[in-house]
Amino acid sequence: MKIWNRLFLSVVILSTVALPLNNALAVTVSGRSSTEIEWYDTGDGETAVPFYQYLLLNVHDIDSDGMTFRGYGRVADDLADEADVDSRLYYGYIEKKGLIEDLDVRLGRQFISTTAGASIMDGLYIDYSAPAGFDVTLFGGGDVAYYEGYNAKDLIAGIELRRSFFDDLNLGLSYLQKWDHSELANEMFGIDVDYDYNNMLHVYSEAQLNYLSNSVSYFLAGTKYHRSEDWSLRAEYLYSLPVFSSTSIYSVFAVDEYQEIFVEYEQRLALGLRAFVNYAREMYEYDADADVFEAGIEKIRTGRYSGYLIGTWREDPDGQDLAGVKVYGAATVCKGFQMGAGVHLDVLERRLDDDEDETTSSRIWLDGTVTFNRKINLQAKVERIESDLWDDYYRGRVRLNVRF
Repeated sequence: MKIWNRLFLSVVILSTVALPLNNALAVTVSGRSSTEIEWYDTGDGETAVPFYQYLLLNVHDIDSDGMTFRGYGRVADDLADEADVDSRLYYGYIEKKGLIEDLDVRLGRQFISTTAGASIMDGLYIDYSAPAGFDVTLFGGGDVAYYEGYNAKDLIAGIELRRSFFDDLNLGLSYLQKWDHSELANEMFGIDVDYDYNNMLHVYSEAQLNYLSNSVSYFLAGTKYHRSEDWSLRAEYLYSLPVFSSTSIYSVFAVDEYQEIFVEYEQRLALGLRAFVNYAREMYEYDADADVFEAGIEKIRTGRYSGYLIGTWREDPDGQDLAGVKVYGAATVCKGFQMGAGVHLDVLERRLDDDEDETTSSRIWLDGTVTFNRKINLQAKVERIESDLWDDYYRGRVRLNVRF
């Protein structure tokens, strides 16, 4: 992983140096730099002050024939030496569309996502549009694991086939393998179906099979009726079973399945304004099932104002009932300055951090954005959080974004 980090930084430096040569070489460079400083209370009563320097970089037309480099990464450190924050390369790859007729390739670190599984990979991705109407995708390389270390024998490989029928029916089949220190860790199959009947009824489904354990690990089936632009009705069924690597000690333990039925009605009230009501039945294998109801109204920014007001009720026979509310409002106070405030009170929101579950029950925050011009803005946010791990703590961050 360190090699790719160094490669990314080297490309950044070279690209910066080459900026004045854009016109001469027909190379164009674009992207965004984000400098962020954050602070929050730790469980030990100390204050961590992580510092992040993010860079999103796109270098177009490297070979004067459509070759592109795309990269995104960060350099990080904790100024107070209280938290373990890492520098990371999220992706950094060279892309060539039309290497030969109907064949596109990507080489480098990239995010791979199929119904059979997803990962960050250091390797080669090939996409071919076959004459018979099939799209064939092949990929393989090193499987990047941020939290468990990265070994040259950690490999990933897979294939995906896609085909459209009758213009409205799309079918995908996928297969994925992962190897951990040269041992087969995961072998997954996936299938997904998407059908839109007469631009009125959308039907979709995904299924994932864990071949090594001979079990269905994920299944989703849903439908959305959207005959009118002013309203829609959606219903979904979800089944999920955790997947552990065959090389992990957790693979020998029994795991609990989870099922959910979800229904939502949405009504368009005006431009950028919608109302909705939804219901979810959460079904657990050994714990009591729960019913969750939500109703609210949301304003998407089309002028000066945006925000939402949502009421939520969770009914749990095990005594974990919650009656909560989500409120957020933002407004453009003056030219170049936007300010907002929000409250999520008695609402469970799950956030998985690097090493622990930071599920929160309440959050109160203020945020703001100062826009200096089309390319530079400054964002800030301060919030008070109540979590399952500690009673309450404070978190804040300031981020300077520069586009180029």
